[in-house]
This record gives sequence, C-alpha cells and structure tokens, in this order.
Amino acid sequence: MLAIFKEHRGFWTPEHKRSLYFGIMLILIALVVHLAAGFYSADKAAIAPSVHDLFLDNLPVVNLDFLIVGGNIIFFWIIPVILFAVRPRYLLFAVKAIALFVIIRAFFTTLTHIGIYPDGAMPSAANLGYSFYELVNFQGNLFFSGHTGYPFLIALIFWNNVFWRRFYVGATVVFAAAVLLAHVHYSIDVFAAPFIVYGIYTLAARFFPDDFALSVSSRI
Repeated sequence: MLAIFKEHRGFWTPEHKRSLYFGIMLILIALVVHLAAGFYSADKAAIAPSVHDLFLDNLPVVNLDFLIVGGNIIFFWIIPVILFAVRPRYLLFAVKAIALFVIIRAFFTTLTHIGIYPDGAMPSAANLGYSFYELVNFQGNLFFSGHTGYPFLIALIFWNNVFWRRFYVGATVVFAAAVLLAHVHYSIDVFAAPFIVYGIYTLAARFFPDDFALSVSSRI
C-alpha cells in the first residue's frame, strides 16, 4: 500500500515545500476572488434577461442533477486530490494552474451578465453534496463553463499519461453534454471553455516553468 507513495521519498526538499506553500497561498487568494466575483455576478444576473441559444432552443431538457452535482464532487475533487497526493510532482504545478484557472474565470464572470436559461433543470437541494456544491457555484456564474473547463485542465496537466488524459478528456465531453442537456449553461460557455483553458494552461507553464517541467517528466 505504501508503495504508491514512493515518489514522496526525498521529494519534499525545502525548495519543493516553498513551492507548495506558494501554490496553497495562490489557491486561497483564488477562492477569495471567486467568492467576491460570484456574489457580485449573482446580484447582476438575478435581474438580467435570458437570451436565445441555438442549441438550448432545440435540445430537450434533461434532469442530470446526479451528474452535475455528484459527478462534480467525484471527478473534480476526490479523484484529482488522490492523484495529486500520490504524485506530488503533478501537485506543485497543478495547484498553481488551478488557482490561475479560478482567478481568470472569476474575472470573466464579472464582465457580462445574462440571466439563466428559463427552462433549465437547476440542481436541487435534495442531491447528495448539494450544500458543498452551492458554496462554490452562483447564479450568473456562466462564462466560461467550469464543468467543461476544469476537467479539460486536469486532462492537460496529466497529458503525458495516456489513461488519465483519455479519462479526463472523456469527462470533459460528458460534462459538456450534461450542462447543455440540463440547460444550465449556454452553448458559448461550453464551446469556449477548452480554448480558454488551453490558454490558461500555457500561461501557467510560462509563469511556473520549474513546476511545469516536473509535471511533464512525471508518469503514473
């Protein structure tokens, strides 16, 4: 059992510890920025009109609460945390890339305010994990889709590992389809997400080259 943590042996040098502490600080800053942007956007979106959408106007509404809420917790939190805990070489770059993702997405959500699509199957409080989900999701928190963008970012971080790359590219497609079928995101939120996230990933690689070099040399 302990063999899966073999990469930890000798890894946590003072330099790597400082890198992790800096990443954690960035994550905390990102969460504050996200919450501030979320509350601001929610107030604006509450009084904003909805708009027509080529896909949503023609797709049936499907209630996919179990995937949008429960799947969010499993695929976006539990599995990545386990992977990063086992392979800290990914962790150092991942915490910084994720922080950058949260900050940039928070900035985008404050720019344009559109009301939610009128017939969307919004997540219900009856869902397991809804209380946690509600803490980090806000009305009007639309562009770009975090359900699409976040798993794609994880896929990029693990790109040199075939299994996890395919797993999270698949998760990206599944969650993109889910939020469209549930009508909880506009199609522009979904289709723009991978392109923006690739830009975020590239920026993170430029900003944190040493951590990026560690991550791309890793294998799981």
